Amino acid sequence: MDHDDVLTLFDRRMRQHAEGGERIGDVVRHAGAEGDWNGIVWSALDRATADAAIARQVRYFTALGRDFEWKLYGYDQPDDLGTRLRAAGFTPEPEETVMVAEIDGLPTGVQLPDGIRLETVTDAAGVELLVDVHEQAFGTSGARLREQLIAQLAQTPATVLMTVAMAGDRPVCGARMELHPGTGFASLWGGGTVAAWRGRGIYRALIAHRARIAAANGYRFLQVDASDQSRPILHRLGFAALSTTTPYVYETSARSGPKS
Repeated sequence: MDHDDVLTLFDRRMRQHAEGGERIGDVVRHAGAEGDWNGIVWSALDRATADAAIARQVRYFTALGRDFEWKLYGYDQPDDLGTRLRAAGFTPEPEETVMVAEIDGLPTGVQLPDGIRLETVTDAAGVELLVDVHEQAFGTSGARLREQLIAQLAQTPATVLMTVAMAGDRPVCGARMELHPGTGFASLWGGGTVAAWRGRGIYRALIAHRARIAAANGYRFLQVDASDQSRPILHRLGFAALSTTTPYVYETSARSGPKS
C-alpha cells in the first residue's frame, strides 16, 4: 500500500467529496438531521482566509442551534489552524491516528473467547448496550453518542453496522462500521472493551467481523481514527498510519443557555 497514494485517495473521496457534504468556498461541511453528526470534514484555508471561514461556520451552526465538530487533520493548513479554532471557542478532544489497511490483507476469521457472542444492533435496546460499553470503556458520557446512533439506525440502516459482544446478558465490547458507497472505504468507529475483558481478543474479533462484511460488500480499505489504546493492536493487524486527526468541538448549546 503506497502511503501517499492512499492518503490522496482518502482526502479526495472521504473528505473533499464526503457523502452528505456541502462545499462552501474552501470548506466542506456536513449538516445532518436532528441528532446526526454535524461538522467540518475538509478545508483548504490559509492565514488570510482561515478566521473568516471559521466565523462563518460558527454562525451557520449556531443559527441551527447545533453543536458541531471541526475535524482537523495533521496536514491541514494553515499550520496554526488548531490555535485559531481554540481562539474561536472550540475545545480540542484527544488526538487520534488515521490508520488504513487493505481489507484483502486483514484476517477475517472471527475467533471469540468461550462464552462470548456477537449481536447486531437493530433497535434502541441494542443502542443502550453499545452506550453502556462506551461509558464503561472510555469513562465518558454516552448521551451524545446515543442520540447519534438512534439517528443512524433511523436514517442510514443499510450503511451502518453496529455490533456488541455479549457475555451472557452483559455487554463487554462494542463497535460500529460505516460503509461509504462509491469510495472504496469503510470506516470503523467506537471500538471499546470493558476493562475486565481486555486482552482476550474480543476487540480483534470485532475488527475481523467487520472486515469480512466490508469485503463481502466490495470495499477495498478499512479506515480507523485510532486512539492510543487501539493503535498498537491495529498496527499488528496490518493497519498503517496516514496522518493524525483532532476533533475540535464547538458547543452552541453551552453558549445559548438553558432553553425555556
